[in-house]
Amino acid sequence: MPFDVRRLDIYRKVPKDLTQPTYTGACISILCCVFMLFLFLSELTGFIATEIVNELYVDDPDKNSGGKIDVSLNVSLPNLHCDLVGLDIQDEMGRHEVGHIDNSMKVALNDGYGCRFEGEFTINKVPGNFHVSTHSATAQPQSPDMTHTIHRLTFGEKLQEVHNVQGAFNALGGADRMASNPLASHDYILKIVPTVYEHLGGKQRFSYQYTVANKEYVAYSHTGRIIPAIWFRYDLSPITVKYTEKRPPLYRFITTICAIIGGTFTVAGIIDSCIFTASEAWKKIQIGKMS
Repeated sequence: MPFDVRRLDIYRKVPKDLTQPTYTGACISILCCVFMLFLFLSELTGFIATEIVNELYVDDPDKNSGGKIDVSLNVSLPNLHCDLVGLDIQDEMGRHEVGHIDNSMKVALNDGYGCRFEGEFTINKVPGNFHVSTHSATAQPQSPDMTHTIHRLTFGEKLQEVHNVQGAFNALGGADRMASNPLASHDYILKIVPTVYEHLGGKQRFSYQYTVANKEYVAYSHTGRIIPAIWFRYDLSPITVKYTEKRPPLYRFITTICAIIGGTFTVAGIIDSCIFTASEAWKKIQIGKMS
């Protein structure tokens, strides 16, 4: 006698005429389907969405940068003429530039009485400073007014379009010092934190966050004159922050969906069986009382 492979079927079928539909079972079935659909859509949304995982480690993430950091600065000085505004850069490696002009632009404000300075430059990965001052002017003004507004100060690549990452990438953006002493110098002390953002495809982008503390004071030169400036003194943190885009693996999503379907059907079947058994028992009790 040939072997019948149907003997291996663990999902034996019950003839339809041996099943009994009930209103309670119909209600539970509808609720069960709605509940499963809700859980399925929730899991699908979570699977499609990208999760951002962050970690900290000690290392220089961007070893191909040549030891340089790109800087973007945009600051307005409404009461200082553009001919007097300059950018100076110096650091512990011996760099000392006065009147840096590469990739910079000055825009006149207030009918020429003020200036907006925009510049993009590089700094070395060592402690140092860059400052906006009148040091590079051919003739120093008698009373330079250093009241200012900082629109942007960022380091490295821009990550503003990555909305799900919260960080201090432009911590000084919007800083307003228009009400300060016009002859005062401003010291912004920056702690720069290397930051890496890794996309799902593995592409990495290198940026920098920073914390800031500031003070205001009146500084005198060796001749006794007041020469104010806007100082940005920076140092680098050895700690790197890394943000990584991750998505749950497909097998986990399938496993979760199977658990949702199987678990919901099982629990719904138990509830329906309990209700049906209780209703049948109640009917028998009522019949017994009548007889």
